[in-house]
Parts: sequence; C-alpha cells; structure tokens
Amino acid sequence: MSAGEDGEAVVDEGGGAMAGQHGTPVVSGHGTAVEGERIIAVAGEALVDLVPTGAPGQFAAMPGGSPTNVAVGLGRLEVPVRMLARTGTGTLGDRVRKFLLDNAIRLDHVVRGSEPTSLAILDLDANGVARYDFRIDGTADWQWTDTDLAHALDGDVVALHTGSLAMTQQPGADTLQRLVRRARPASTISYDPNMRPQLMIHDQALARVREMLPLTDVLKVSSDDLAWLYPGRPVEEVLTDWVACGPAIVVVTLGPDGALAATAEDPTPIRRPGRRIEVVDTVGAGDAFASGLLAGLHRRDLLGADRRTALRALGKSDLEELLDEAILVAALDCERIGADPPTAEQVRAQGIS
Repeated sequence: MSAGEDGEAVVDEGGGAMAGQHGTPVVSGHGTAVEGERIIAVAGEALVDLVPTGAPGQFAAMPGGSPTNVAVGLGRLEVPVRMLARTGTGTLGDRVRKFLLDNAIRLDHVVRGSEPTSLAILDLDANGVARYDFRIDGTADWQWTDTDLAHALDGDVVALHTGSLAMTQQPGADTLQRLVRRARPASTISYDPNMRPQLMIHDQALARVREMLPLTDVLKVSSDDLAWLYPGRPVEEVLTDWVACGPAIVVVTLGPDGALAATAEDPTPIRRPGRRIEVVDTVGAGDAFASGLLAGLHRRDLLGADRRTALRALGKSDLEELLDEAILVAALDCERIGADPPTAEQVRAQGIS
C-alpha cells in the first residue's frame, strides 16, 4: 500500500484485509453532533471502496459504504450527524475511523469490531458508472447486537437514516430494524434500499422493503433498484403504490434524468430534471442525493415525529426546491473521483442557500 493523491491509499490488485472477531466502542473524536442539537443519526456499513485510479492495476482505498457516505455528506452540509457503525480491524479499519474523524464525525457511537473490514472493489464503465465486487463474509459491518445500539438514540435525535447492505445482511439487519422501530415514536425515519443484487436474494430483499414501507417517512430509491425489484413495472406505478403504504415522501432518482417524487397528501408524481455536468464517476451519487434531501428537510424544520404531519403535507413548490437541491448535491459528487460529497460552501456557490 502506497500513498496516492489527496492522502488516499493506493492498493495493488493483490492487497487484502486482516481478520479478527468481536467489538468495543470507540470513544475518541471531535465532531459536529453535540447533545441538545437536532441530530440525524445514520446507521449502517462503514467499509472501504477500492476505486480505479486510472493507472494499470492500482486502486485508491477510499472509505465509504452508502450510510457512511450519507453521514459524511450531511456533516459537510453542516447538519449535526451521528454515525452508528461497526468498523473493522487493521489498517483499513483505522483508515475508516480516521476518515470519519477527518470529516468531523464523532466516534462515540462507532463500535471497533475485531472482525475484518468490508471491501467493495469497483470497476467503472465508459460513462463512469460503477460495478461492484464485494468482500464481506464475516466482516464487522453486519455483527450488530442490541447492546451495541443501546445508546444510539440518546439526546435530540430528530431523524434516523439507514438502508443498503446493512438492512439485508444478517445477523445485523434484524437488529437495525429493531432500532428503526425504537426510533420511530420520536424521530423521522429515512430509508434507502440501495440494492446490491450480487449480495441479495431478490425475494428476501423485496420482503425487507415491504416491512420497511410502513415504518418509513422519507424513502429514496433509484430507478435501477426498482428495475431489479419489479422487472418491467413502470417507475411511476411503484412510486404511487409505495407512497400509499406509509411514507410521507417517496423519491425515485433517475440518474442523469433527475428525480421523480410524490407525497402522501398528493401522490401525483413530480419530475425534476437532472443537471448537465462532466461526469467523472457516479460513485456515491445516490448517497449524496440522500444527504442533500435530508439536509433540506433539516433546514426547513421538517424532521422529528412531531413534524410528521407537516412533512406529509409538504407543498409542490417546496418539494421541487428540495429535489433541485438534492440533484445539485449529487451532481457535484459526480464531478469528482469516488464518493466525495460537496460542502455547504460549495453548494452555496451554486446559488442554493
């Protein structure tokens, strides 16, 4: 492993992670989420993406995982955030923890596991769209216990975001779903299924989504996810069905074509266009979109169980503004290598406050 640009590690194709066994909390760190603030908690995997550098046989080791990307995105957008993660052993686990700290995310609710760190090995097509090859058997991310999460919701947690592999990989997936049920009486629940077909059994993944629908307030899903879950079924039809099952808002991201959304009060789909950009890659774009959406809701004081009625009644113009903001955040991410969401200052420079 050698140093790459911007402090990234560069790993030769033969590189790997070290093995281990169970977990203890990490209690150091300096961050943005302090007690008394309106915190968004994010629960799920904290792994390492191996992203092609462009040099033959070399990859940049970039910490990520969908929930981690969302948490980092929220922090960069100046939203108080709490990361709920299990990190692995060895230099890769250390790198993930340092990455969180470098992004002003406290480690108080991060468990240092004794299992290895999960790896996602990426390949990019000509359009910068990623294909993934995972190494996750027996890794730290999926070993959640209820004890690990006993204090996850302490303080003023107005929202809990989760999804992706953490909500389908056992034994931890059921533990996180119990956390969602525990959080719902006080907090907005945000969920992104973020399907990974190579690691998921279709019927089990669909069953999990159906279980989550009535528990979820804000649901973000991609058109690719829906094509896998419901082959041949129109996106608009699924959107209308899902928003009738409990969520206040359902958003479907459409890649370069923008996003489609509907609310519980008005299930008529609203479509917003994408932005014309030079795409470097699309890694983390959906997670950046989720961060932008949640940050917009946080800024408008629409998070927390006591705001559920207002969230369900969100007007068309406000929803359009939210979607445009989230699309911008995702677009800025696509202009960089790997999952690298923008800061609030960078978003403001585009004319959005």
